[in-house]
Amino acid sequence: MPKSRYKIMREYMPRVGTLGLDMMFRSCTIQVNIDFESERDMNEKMRVGMALQPIATALFANSPFRDGKKTGFKSWRSHVWTDVDNDRCGILPFVFDSSFGFESYVDYALDVPMYFIYESGNYVDCTQKRFTFRDFMLGRNKENFPSGLPDSRRANIKDWENHLTTLFPEVRLKKFIEMRGADGGPWKEICALPALWVGLLYDTKAQSEALSLISDWKMEDHVYLRDRTPETALSTPFRGGTLADIAREVVAISERGLIARGKDEQGFVAPLKAFAETGRCRSDDLLDLFDGPWRGSVDPVYSPDFTY
Repeated sequence: MPKSRYKIMREYMPRVGTLGLDMMFRSCTIQVNIDFESERDMNEKMRVGMALQPIATALFANSPFRDGKKTGFKSWRSHVWTDVDNDRCGILPFVFDSSFGFESYVDYALDVPMYFIYESGNYVDCTQKRFTFRDFMLGRNKENFPSGLPDSRRANIKDWENHLTTLFPEVRLKKFIEMRGADGGPWKEICALPALWVGLLYDTKAQSEALSLISDWKMEDHVYLRDRTPETALSTPFRGGTLADIAREVVAISERGLIARGKDEQGFVAPLKAFAETGRCRSDDLLDLFDGPWRGSVDPVYSPDFTY
């Protein structure tokens, strides 16, 4: 019987990580797509996006529970991604290389194992053996060629487009840039997420300020923030302060960028200013309720006050 792409992923993920099914069925995110003007502009936006993704995670952290219990994380959703499939998830260190460009990302994508190939209305499973898009494109490693696919079949641009959708780094490059670090949250704050990134990256001066902010961060800083932020969000210790200190700078840069655009968008980041000033995120409020008025139950989260 033909498999869907989701069935292929569902069967494969437990073989390469412990939390892939949590990602598929028990997590919710909101993502933002950002345009770029040139390869250099893409380079800068990818670097800023990759470096500051933990700040977005901290500001929008809203997933402290699993199975009706506290997880010990303020963004369980973000933590889940640390053990889904390390071939295709996480930080991409080469993004911070001065030589980073389209070719670097293509080389990375070519060597990520494939999930499937869409052929004659069916999804052909490529996960039984390690089979990369480079193998497919060059017609090599025939012993790993997925069964159910004609031997004469060669890669085409649609296959490439499908493959790019199966890569899950913190920031994903296609014909646009996907920012992937935020939890889903209240309807009234959804516009805060695109406003944050537009303010940072759609104004030349703001983008330059954001690049300057992260210019001396080392790879161990990026790895540390990616690993620690899901647990402690804005209270994450960093560089003699907390991530809330960085968040205040980031939100201020974004606000200035939005003001410079002259489209009266700066009001959308007001909730983020409040989070950064107090050092508290949505998860902090939920945990206080769980330990207090909710008396250890998550049932009230399904009330109209929290179903947004």
